[in-house]
Amino acid sequence: MAKLILRFEQNILKEVGLGLDELTIGRLPDNVLQIDNLAVSGHHAKIYWDHDHYVVEDLGSLNGTYVNNQRVGKSALKSGDQITIGKHLVQFKDEGQKAPTAPAEKPGPAAPKLEATVVLDTKKTQDMIAASAAAGPGAGPLGLSKPSGAPPVKERIGILNVLEGRTDQPQYVLTGKMTMIGKSEMATIRLKGFFAPKTAALISKRENKYFIAASDQKSKIKINGEEVAGQHELNEGDIVEVAGVKAAFTLQE
Repeated sequence: MAKLILRFEQNILKEVGLGLDELTIGRLPDNVLQIDNLAVSGHHAKIYWDHDHYVVEDLGSLNGTYVNNQRVGKSALKSGDQITIGKHLVQFKDEGQKAPTAPAEKPGPAAPKLEATVVLDTKKTQDMIAASAAAGPGAGPLGLSKPSGAPPVKERIGILNVLEGRTDQPQYVLTGKMTMIGKSEMATIRLKGFFAPKTAALISKRENKYFIAASDQKSKIKINGEEVAGQHELNEGDIVEVAGVKAAFTLQE
């Protein structure tokens, strides 16, 4: 059976068995293998079964995914390979090289399918969106043609208008799959002030919906005056409060 062993320095933190299901690695709590470290992107990489072997694929992470100290976009795995994610090491072991079997049916509703690629809202993302728009209304993501006769999908873009607090801009258009709020240079919504946290919250976009989550246990988020925990879906007109900043959330098609 194939498995992953998560290590930090000399310590083993977790072991996870692999099957047919896709396994995601990242900082957000909806990943199968969560790594709570600032060097790790929200959804950093994924590992999946491909015909007769496992494959690791980077999901547009900021710091990259490395296999045996070589940066990769996608790479087949063999037993003993060392995958570097941020400052953590993930060891891949495959004892027997048998094809995994389909998992038994689980009770309850299925977990929502994650987006294939999640990247920070950077200039690169803006350029990709502009290229897609330039390809015309018949183009799909990154200029790929949509099947003929397919109904157009109305894309809803989230907008945050700052009402109170110190930020580098009064308004933010949330075009990326992942938007970081904080004082860090990696943050899209840059907080100002000596006591502002490096990372306060993350806003993720999945299936045309937006979700906000605190970056750690110290950060607190309020929606419409009430403190929320975990990932919380943002709705039209919500007032978001985080790290001394208050902003109104709206959606535009």
